[in-house]
Amino acid sequence: MKPHSRFVLSVLAFGYAFLYIPLVFVIVYSFNDSRIATIWGGFSTRWYGELFRNDQVLDAALLSLRIAFTSATIATILGTMAGLVLARFGRFKGRTLFSGMITSPMVMPEVITGLSLLLLFVTLQQLTGWPGQRGFSTITIAHTTFSMAYVAVIVQSRLMSMDESLEEAAMDLGGRPVRVVFDITLPLIAPAMVAGWLLAFTLSLDDLVIASFVSGPGSSTLPMYIFSKVKLGVSPDINALATLLIAAVSLGVLIAWIAMRRMRT
Repeated sequence: MKPHSRFVLSVLAFGYAFLYIPLVFVIVYSFNDSRIATIWGGFSTRWYGELFRNDQVLDAALLSLRIAFTSATIATILGTMAGLVLARFGRFKGRTLFSGMITSPMVMPEVITGLSLLLLFVTLQQLTGWPGQRGFSTITIAHTTFSMAYVAVIVQSRLMSMDESLEEAAMDLGGRPVRVVFDITLPLIAPAMVAGWLLAFTLSLDDLVIASFVSGPGSSTLPMYIFSKVKLGVSPDINALATLLIAAVSLGVLIAWIAMRRMRT
């Protein structure tokens, strides 16, 4: 083996080890019988039982999943529309401003985004009475706001690299623009839309900072619950919860990879 190849493999192995060895430790210690998370006390699944008997965890997880699914779906719809406008409408008045407004949530600090949205919701409550209480709706709007930018960039990149001859041929054959979009364009960019939805879902499920600003009493998401628990010390049930999240994400990635592979063949 050449020295260059050994160096590349060594760097690759170190990178994977740096990323995944901590996850392996979390999974292993989730089966720890000891109450102290960092001291091995024998194999046990007791903390999984404790986790599923904790109503607070289950409520936070269910709320996070509902928010992530709703915000990812709305963000995919709006982001796809924005990507189509940027990729297919050419130069139009206000394009630079529109493009900047779409991509600004990607570079804006989360603290600024969360604070601005909090001020917006407080002002709306004073003027219109909505929202009566910050919770599911306000967090969903906030997550849609910043995750839509990622979907728009992914869809726009896919459209820019796609051959426009198929769309032009469809219109030459008498297809109306709206029909061409639904019959030709959307099926071709479906993998990008799926990727955008998965990314938006993950970003929403993982968000802590913005959700902390726009949530109210009784509407703690799962990251907020985990953060509040970790501040008091890591307990074995948190390791069990993290293991279940790792398993769910791994399964989702596997299903998405299989689905996208079948769509390409």
